[in-house]
Amino acid sequence: MSRSRVVNSALPHRPLGTSGLEVSLFALGSWRTFERIPRDQGLAVMRAAREAGITFLDDARYNDETGTAPIPTGYSEVIFGELFRGAGWVRDEVVVANKLWWEFWPEQDARGELDGSLGRMGLDHVDLIYTMLPPDGLPIADLVAQVAALVSSGRARAWGIGNWPAADLAEAVQAARDLAVPLPAAAQLPYSLVRTDWVRDPAMEAVLADGGIGLVASYVLAGGTLTGKYLQGESGRAAGDDTPVIEAGRQRAAAVVELAAEWGVSPASLAFCFALSHPRLASVLFGATTPEQLRQNVNSLDVHRSLDEAQKQRLEQLAAS
Repeated sequence: MSRSRVVNSALPHRPLGTSGLEVSLFALGSWRTFERIPRDQGLAVMRAAREAGITFLDDARYNDETGTAPIPTGYSEVIFGELFRGAGWVRDEVVVANKLWWEFWPEQDARGELDGSLGRMGLDHVDLIYTMLPPDGLPIADLVAQVAALVSSGRARAWGIGNWPAADLAEAVQAARDLAVPLPAAAQLPYSLVRTDWVRDPAMEAVLADGGIGLVASYVLAGGTLTGKYLQGESGRAAGDDTPVIEAGRQRAAAVVELAAEWGVSPASLAFCFALSHPRLASVLFGATTPEQLRQNVNSLDVHRSLDEAQKQRLEQLAAS
């Protein structure tokens, strides 16, 4: 089947937890992306996302890895802001997410860190602020209070977590209830054909259900390995990365490529189809360096809709193998 291009202004949207926000089923990320490609190419990607109906954008303060940025950390946010405005987004129709790393705590609290990000992006608020795990010496209840203050101040409309264990997330949910502040709306967690344990941990499933927390699936392509492009050698984002997920992705890629060929779709589409089947999914996060790559990723929704139950079970078996 040919799925080289789609302009889907009717891309499905789903609630983001109990926040009242709705997000597109796909989210465009910015990690190791816009600061590494020509500015006009980044603008083309942003415009393609807008045309495809994506209304969920994920940015963060990343350290410079190119050696060319005018500032050592956060230039990713400067570029994001420029591209955001250049692409013609309507601010109130887009959910913009950012992250708290706590890298400079306690000298810099949550408000100081977010204010720095807002200044670099050229925005007066974000819609969703993810918090990473608290640094040593910061109790989870205190973290929840700081992040909730960002919401009450209008600097963020909702908050979530990134890559937390289930026990810590459960503690944060309870702390939010004790403080009578909004619960986390989103959990950004790795979920792919090579890694399901984090999301499918019974304790994680329980806390997501208890808090009504939406899943934002990340690392769906396992660092690009599930596209099959590293079978003939290593390059790009996965090169030099020896994490277990990358290695598992390399080992799983051949089976994914074989099944994709059998079904007449791309290997990447199968990886997205697996994530799209999760019942608590709010959005699938991915990065793209070209408009065509973005369109192909969005096209995986058409592939997912075409799968029958037997095919979905084949994907489940592949993930479990």
